[in-house]
Amino acid sequence: MYAEIIIPLALPKNYTWSVPHRFEATIKPGCRAEVTLRNKKYAGVVKEIHDLKPREFEPKEILNLLDSEPIVFPSQLKLWEWIANYYVCTEGEVMAAALPAHFKLSSETILSYNPEFGEEFSNLNHSEFLVADALHIKKELKMSDVHKILESSNVYPVIKSLIDKNFCFVRESLVATYTPKKETFVSLNPIFNTDESLELLINEDKKLQRAEKQLELLLAFLHFHRTQGSVTKSDLLKKSGASDNQLLGLVNKDILRLEKRTVERTPRLPKGIEIDFSLTNSQQKAYDQIISLLTAKSVCLLHGVTSSGKTHIYIKLIEQFLKSEKQILYLLPEIALTSQIIRRLQRHFGGHIGIYHSKFSQNERIEIWNKVKMGELNVVLGVRSSLFLPFEKLGLVIVDEEHDSSYKQQDPAPRYHSRDVSVYYASLFGAKVLLGSATPSVESYFNATNSKYGLVELTERFGNLMLPLIEVADTRAGWSKSHNKAPITSQLKESIEKSLLQKRQVILFQNRRGYSPYQICKVCGHIPHCLQCDVSLTYHKLGNRLQCHYCGSVYPQVSICPACGSQDFVRKNFGTERIEEDLVDLFPNAKISRMDVDTMRGRNSHDILIRQFEQKKIDILVGTQMVVKGLDFDNVELVGIVDADAILGFSDFRVNERGFQLMEQVSGRAGRKDIRGKVLIQAGNLSHPVLGYVRDHDYALFFKKEIEERNAFFYPPFSRIILLKFRHKVQSRAENAALVFHNNIKDQFGQYLSGPAEPVVNKVRNLYVMELLIKLPKDTRIISLAKQVIRQQIIIFRGDIKLRSVSITVDVDAV
Repeated sequence: MYAEIIIPLALPKNYTWSVPHRFEATIKPGCRAEVTLRNKKYAGVVKEIHDLKPREFEPKEILNLLDSEPIVFPSQLKLWEWIANYYVCTEGEVMAAALPAHFKLSSETILSYNPEFGEEFSNLNHSEFLVADALHIKKELKMSDVHKILESSNVYPVIKSLIDKNFCFVRESLVATYTPKKETFVSLNPIFNTDESLELLINEDKKLQRAEKQLELLLAFLHFHRTQGSVTKSDLLKKSGASDNQLLGLVNKDILRLEKRTVERTPRLPKGIEIDFSLTNSQQKAYDQIISLLTAKSVCLLHGVTSSGKTHIYIKLIEQFLKSEKQILYLLPEIALTSQIIRRLQRHFGGHIGIYHSKFSQNERIEIWNKVKMGELNVVLGVRSSLFLPFEKLGLVIVDEEHDSSYKQQDPAPRYHSRDVSVYYASLFGAKVLLGSATPSVESYFNATNSKYGLVELTERFGNLMLPLIEVADTRAGWSKSHNKAPITSQLKESIEKSLLQKRQVILFQNRRGYSPYQICKVCGHIPHCLQCDVSLTYHKLGNRLQCHYCGSVYPQVSICPACGSQDFVRKNFGTERIEEDLVDLFPNAKISRMDVDTMRGRNSHDILIRQFEQKKIDILVGTQMVVKGLDFDNVELVGIVDADAILGFSDFRVNERGFQLMEQVSGRAGRKDIRGKVLIQAGNLSHPVLGYVRDHDYALFFKKEIEERNAFFYPPFSRIILLKFRHKVQSRAENAALVFHNNIKDQFGQYLSGPAEPVVNKVRNLYVMELLIKLPKDTRIISLAKQVIRQQIIIFRGDIKLRSVSITVDVDAV
């Protein structure tokens, strides 16, 4: 018997190992197996079991079977294979992205004592003797043990010397890194379970009578035990104010007992379904249309304006599928959105629902993974990685804010798009997919209008509120003179003052963090750049540092120009930190907070800030894209888009689409209850067509114009694009590799090629970048052939001594 096994490496194909007789009865697809490759151990996942022995080589045996039951189902293995084929990567790379880190285990180096060496240590130096003495006693040492013994990070010369002297040998061992969480529970000795025995203990036991603090602790335990059931040691000591010694006294008297138990890291709520609202007429109509369309089509697009109540429709759909005993996956593009949505869903579905994203620890992810696999969680709210969870009865996938580019994984591979993958994944179960957005992606709306997807339009806001009024402030004439071209124009300042006087909240959006994107020498024009990337350094006033937003490198503030020696620098443009500072000066009595990557570092930072804003503890919230996406605040009257020109100034065929989506989405945060909101857009290029579409909330006209241009220039949805990137630390090597690749495929695909060319930022992390764009017709045969040729060319490059050092990445459906 033989097994095809996926290991978490970028291998050109999966390898085969033989199955020892002792595992033949228990091995199953989806189980993990311990195998060796190039003398290193891996925990791989069994993909297929067969009796066909490979002809080319003698397969090695599986060393160990790590699971009695599969950790993934056949549907997940099919998904991995499809992603690898579609996105031109390997199943090992998909596995590495899909499984929580603790499932993959880790290979740890073990030093083993060689008994043939004997006990003669006289030829060893001091460091070697320390390790040898410990190894002689323990027989085996981990690398971490050697580091501790030598109190040094550089232990490899010592280990190499011991191996060369035949004192020890090295082997690899797989180490499980998942550890269940243990909690100490307090319980009463069963002999005191009756009221009579307990009363006798409290009133007649003289030793206990003399220990007043112990008696108080016992009474506190009895109270907590009766009111909340199980009592943990930490909870008891905290609530009673007692000490460890007092509790230990009761344990030594055999009155109370301590017991270690395995507990869940994620608290479990009682399961239930409680829907305490009714859909409006327009929502009910949309809901009925969705149900009807999903009987005939597998995918439906819900295009509902901002604040139209799409979440209410999602909740009703979840209720229906839950009652049909199906599992539901609810996808969101950002972790920031999950905290607000999860509270709403838990109110309606209690313990049916769980949450999964990267802010959770690896141990927590494994516990959620197992709950989904066992069917204990029926609804999962998560970001793109939750697509890989082991669903068995998936019935519905909701992709909220389906237009968002955060659904596309960038680096590392697999560079998949969650929206598109969810459509395939759902098809494996015969499940349905609902895409929702106020500003659908051009591709999704094109598919819907061409009957590939169902289409439902929800055109009115909840409660018949009007869409916000959009005004444009001309930044060429409207800068506040007193603040020397500060981010806030006088028009925006007046609007903020008016909102604050009415006790309303304000959101300001600037899609750039930091204090200033760059600073320039007034004498010679020198701009400080990152040494590893071809980008200017952003000034962060907090910490007085310069930072590269591509590689993360931090530099000290430059006060003397390295080019001319001048000390006269001027900071240009502004980010969220500068806006926050100006707001503090302009509105000293207002409570102001900032929401961007710099301020949202902690696990619960998003949730804390959102709760504070909901509770009106914050008057003005400044933020990047985090404030744009689907957040629901009742008291926001004014939204300001501080620099629309920066949004619309990128050189990308999707720039108008992204600009419209960002501005329309952020405008949707205004006036969501009781009042009509107002949006003030600051821009210099007032003739830009996207500003007109946003001012009129006219998605239909935007789509009509955009689709005409896409068709004229053969861009998606009329083509499929594959972006190849070539990276090398020597610029000429990257350029040459891109040119060679282009020349190798131009005979077959010459008419579809654009480039090679340098991207706007042509150096990142000390690697120079060249790009080659392939725009293919929507012909399955041609697309498959192109992917096959790309794989072949990469293999050829790996065999060429001059080209193998060039890194090639393939981005299918690049955004």
